[in-house]
Amino acid sequence: MASKVFSAFFLLSTFGDVSAFWRMECHGRTGLARIDPIMDAGVVSPHIHTVHGSSGFSLSSTYDDLVQGSCSSCAVKQDKSAYWTPALYFQDSETKQFEIVPQVGGMLAYYLLRGDNVTAFPPGFQVVAGSNYRRDYTVGDPKSPDPPQSDWAALKQTSQNDLEQRAIGYNCLDYKKEPEGSLLRHYLPDKDFLDANCPDGLRIELMFPSCWNGDITAADHKSHLAYPNLVGNGDCPESHPKRLVTLFYETIWDTDNKQFKGRNGEFVVSNGDPTGFGYHGDFMTGWDVDFLQEAIDTCTNASGNIRDCPLFMNNGPLQTDEEQNSCEFDVPPMLAQEDGSARNLANLPGNIQVQAGPQSATPGAGDANPIISAATSLLGGFFGSASSSTTSSSIPAVTSSSASVESVPVSQNFGALAVPPAETPSSSTPLPTPPTTTPAPAVTSDPGVSYEVVSTQTITRGSQVEVVIWKEPVVYVTEESITTVTVESPAVKPRRFYGRHALQHGHHARRT
Repeated sequence: MASKVFSAFFLLSTFGDVSAFWRMECHGRTGLARIDPIMDAGVVSPHIHTVHGSSGFSLSSTYDDLVQGSCSSCAVKQDKSAYWTPALYFQDSETKQFEIVPQVGGMLAYYLLRGDNVTAFPPGFQVVAGSNYRRDYTVGDPKSPDPPQSDWAALKQTSQNDLEQRAIGYNCLDYKKEPEGSLLRHYLPDKDFLDANCPDGLRIELMFPSCWNGDITAADHKSHLAYPNLVGNGDCPESHPKRLVTLFYETIWDTDNKQFKGRNGEFVVSNGDPTGFGYHGDFMTGWDVDFLQEAIDTCTNASGNIRDCPLFMNNGPLQTDEEQNSCEFDVPPMLAQEDGSARNLANLPGNIQVQAGPQSATPGAGDANPIISAATSLLGGFFGSASSSTTSSSIPAVTSSSASVESVPVSQNFGALAVPPAETPSSSTPLPTPPTTTPAPAVTSDPGVSYEVVSTQTITRGSQVEVVIWKEPVVYVTEESITTVTVESPAVKPRRFYGRHALQHGHHARRT
């Protein structure tokens, strides 16, 4: 408990503006999945995210979906917002395999009431902070302390690009020592440093911009907001005169966990970033506007403790840790078999490649073919890692897909408008030819073969409608002759996936 008090104190002292605020406790994680309804609405996201907040979160969730969610993983049940960031993984230098770093205590979302006339988020508001493809730090030496904020303007370090880089922090936790200030370090420390100095783990921090031009979103889901000239406080640019709540995320990862002791390797953000410069976060509001505005106007206790806010307590009680941890969103069928928390993963979820830079990371450096990608995700649940040469003793070598997938879109364009890479692949470039497989016979060619439709999904984008049809898996194997073997569906508890989510259109900018 004391560590959280230190955290709040140093956050405020670091930015020099002891304004009112509160810490939204979201001790539960609603899910760990390749879903991002802002940047990759309606399609599978390239990399995995840790998600907190409303159970209404989905591939295509909207404000209404979040508000109608049956629960929240945050302490204040009225908060049906969605908060998500990339997860953190460890890659063993010998085996090259990945395993997720345990998350400690969910996350905290600070609501900092900086500036004048702070306004509640309007319905449908969403924003992304950070740049997914960034792999370099251009505001000086990242391992040197920031210059005094009073010098930033003279050093010409107040562009939005500069401020965005300083809005990311990696805080070394040692509760026996004086706490580090927030946003003190802008790079992901290596394992040797973490092992030697951070026995209580690593806290990853992210400050969101708070200056607003009045739009619900933007084409890049970023430019409708801007940072004030001191990142967390200061003056807004003339183009963004309004002030919203200043969001600040804290997520603690147990980098000192015993499973990593005595092992060589590196920690990697799930978007393939070992530097930390490409860390980012997403927010989609699920608040009732009037309720949030009342909280902004009345929850002004300097402690930051939500228990000191009469509005939250009078509309409570606050949810227990057990209630917060029991809230989950429904995972869509094409991701139900992908377990991002499994041990000894051959690749990062989504097959994302590790790219250290300093040049910008390459978009789509994971799965080359979206259809193969989704099918491979399912195959992991049937037969283990696709890269393994081991086969089941009861099932000969697999030579074709075990699932019939007619169309499964997978986004490869996350953050494309954030930090453009040196070379962006042409949209006309054909997808790589998939490996040669034994073709499946037509349904009518073999009376012994039957196909049962398990589920369907419809995704609408503009004038184009894509239909995903999921059928019972059939595996074709090759020995001396071609034999058809029907494999039963895996014993996985089905998860609901509401059709209305899949029918949502992509998000478009709207003006209030």
